[in-house]
Amino acid sequence: MFSEKVLSIILGGGQGSRLYPLTDNRSKPAVPIAGEYRLVDVPISNCINSNFKRIFVLTQFNSASLNRHIKNTYHFSFFSSAFVDVLAAEQTPMSQTWFQGTADAVRQSMHHFLKHDFEYFLILSGDQLYQMDLQLMLDNHIESNAEISIATIPVNAKEATSFGILKANENNQITSFIEKPSKELLVGWESAVSPEMEEEGREYLASMGIYIFNRSLLIELLANPDTVDFGKEILPQSIDRNRVFSYQFEGYWTDIGTIESFFKANLGLADDFPKFDLYNKSKTIYTNARMLPTSKVSGTQMYKAVVASGCIINAEKIEYSVIGIRSKIENGSTVINTYMMGSDFYQALEDILDESIVNMGIGKNCYIKNAILDKNCCIGDNVKIEGGPHLEEVDTETYTVRDGIVIVKKGAVIPSNFTI
Repeated sequence: MFSEKVLSIILGGGQGSRLYPLTDNRSKPAVPIAGEYRLVDVPISNCINSNFKRIFVLTQFNSASLNRHIKNTYHFSFFSSAFVDVLAAEQTPMSQTWFQGTADAVRQSMHHFLKHDFEYFLILSGDQLYQMDLQLMLDNHIESNAEISIATIPVNAKEATSFGILKANENNQITSFIEKPSKELLVGWESAVSPEMEEEGREYLASMGIYIFNRSLLIELLANPDTVDFGKEILPQSIDRNRVFSYQFEGYWTDIGTIESFFKANLGLADDFPKFDLYNKSKTIYTNARMLPTSKVSGTQMYKAVVASGCIINAEKIEYSVIGIRSKIENGSTVINTYMMGSDFYQALEDILDESIVNMGIGKNCYIKNAILDKNCCIGDNVKIEGGPHLEEVDTETYTVRDGIVIVKKGAVIPSNFTI
């Protein structure tokens, strides 16, 4: 059984320009993470683990691979009403424009939602890493007689300038909101937090972009076509009119909004005790169940390395890196501080033996550091890629440099003896 009271809506985000080139040919929720997963698997898994199993994913950019992933991954019993469906922006007699913002995306899709029987909308972002029991948030919403609940996370003064900050009273009711305040404006915006958070100086409540709305209220709020965004319009306008409550979350949470945050979040999985815990069976992150062989490693020195299924690794050294599915790394190569997404398929043997082409994966005697290698990259022999602050930002046909990180584009071919 699962909760029939909740309909979950995952917002796929816009064009994802800050994650370019990873979003050049896929939507943001479809970006591969942790070697085996997609970003969208995180909010979907949080919903499933919380027993919320009626889920819509809203998107409008490059949604083909996302559709394919969800279709191949999330199957429920034929006798169950559980589902995970993708809703791409569509033209209808009522609306002939693309989604103009988060609230507008929900408004334009409302006719699909109202075919179902439920009491609460659960709105989530499709580009965050966290593991959260959303049932506890719903329980808190009901117990406090809230009309809107906002998941919040305590942050310090330095972090607060990058978020929407909410002020809550002793009952956790939100009384005011400020968007990305300067440090000078933060005075008086502290809220009641746990002693542990207070000791760490995390006394400001940042919105996590996770909301619960009473069904009737959200329908009413979205009746005004001029309001297009939750964070900038719907929520600030509702604080004085409705019962809006904070639900504090103190676990790991990070927003995957930029190449730098994406890179750090993935490499953090190689820590001895990663903050995003893929090994907790009560907080399983689900994904496509591929029938891949085990990985094979020969003669490689490995330190803090995460290696996915189906890899063939003969590298000299892999250090603080995440190696994705079906990755192939040849003799003598060194990989440091790198996220290698892997491959969608194995090359045919005749192609591997053809010396006139650059094979998929990393060739012999390469040195790769501070890089993201997108899916199906072909790196020749004796290639040196070393990201860092010394590199200027650039975008070429085969690679991009952002925040000092070299991103080799999906399917790019880097010839032997090339240096970046």
